[in-house]
Amino acid sequence: MVHPHRRNVLHVPEPLDVHEVRAVDGYPITLRRHGNPDGPRLVLGHGNGFAADAYWPFWSRFTRDFDVFVHDVRNHGWNPVGDPDAHTIPAVASDLDRVSREIDQRFGARPKAGVFHSLTAMAALHAGTSYEYAALGLFAPPIMLPGRATVELVRRGAGMAAATRRRRDRFAQPSDYVELLSEKPAFARLDAARLDLFARSTLRPAGDGDGYELCCPPEHEARLWDTLYPFARKIDFGAMACPLKVIGSDPTVPNSFLPSVRMPEILLIEYDFVPETTHLLLLEEPDVCADFTLRYLAEQSFSTS
Repeated sequence: MVHPHRRNVLHVPEPLDVHEVRAVDGYPITLRRHGNPDGPRLVLGHGNGFAADAYWPFWSRFTRDFDVFVHDVRNHGWNPVGDPDAHTIPAVASDLDRVSREIDQRFGARPKAGVFHSLTAMAALHAGTSYEYAALGLFAPPIMLPGRATVELVRRGAGMAAATRRRRDRFAQPSDYVELLSEKPAFARLDAARLDLFARSTLRPAGDGDGYELCCPPEHEARLWDTLYPFARKIDFGAMACPLKVIGSDPTVPNSFLPSVRMPEILLIEYDFVPETTHLLLLEEPDVCADFTLRYLAEQSFSTS
């Protein structure tokens, strides 16, 4: 059991700037700027059902030296809940395009690198703005090449969607959600402080004033799981206009429940994995993942040194 009085509390600092980005369909996305405005520019994205602030232990490693931009996927985190029919992977990819261009227009165009996890990592591969990035670091994107057997992947996606639709979405207090998360195998490698941050980042006060609700409603999250793997098969690495590296979880660890790349794909792209992690590697080992990122950016001559 997680005891709230025993955990350290992680607080995400106030952003240097907050800016509303309008998606192609008019949906408002809240973009936040942190870190060093004079440093190399990083754009970060999160996984399905999560929130950018939950990744603070990871991206805080960059705020001293980098100009860091974070935003939540539509219908997640700081963003309002919108039409579930508009909650699609193509829309998420289009939103990444809009965010990239808005950063340049609002804050001045200069080289930037993208660091994305899971859903946004795959969306970045579908977005049309890879030529705007100096490098992409993609953590655990669920991608497969066309022509590979996908029965198991489709089954997993359907299972994730079904489980999401059954998920409890209301809590009296964030601590109740922490208790629930602490019992789930997928979150077993997160300590109490990071579970607490995750809960606070993915909950909002309920609209009816009765407790808290998930920022991303289960039906919205499930719709992305419904179509995740069909889109995962449509990646064209040859169309990418910037260097990219895929960093996966440890394929031997239980609860690495979303496969990223397999051997044929590894032959086409730069690939590495973080030992002793699952699909939630950025939350489980934020410092190790930050070190992987910094080494990769240095290899691309995109660093502060």
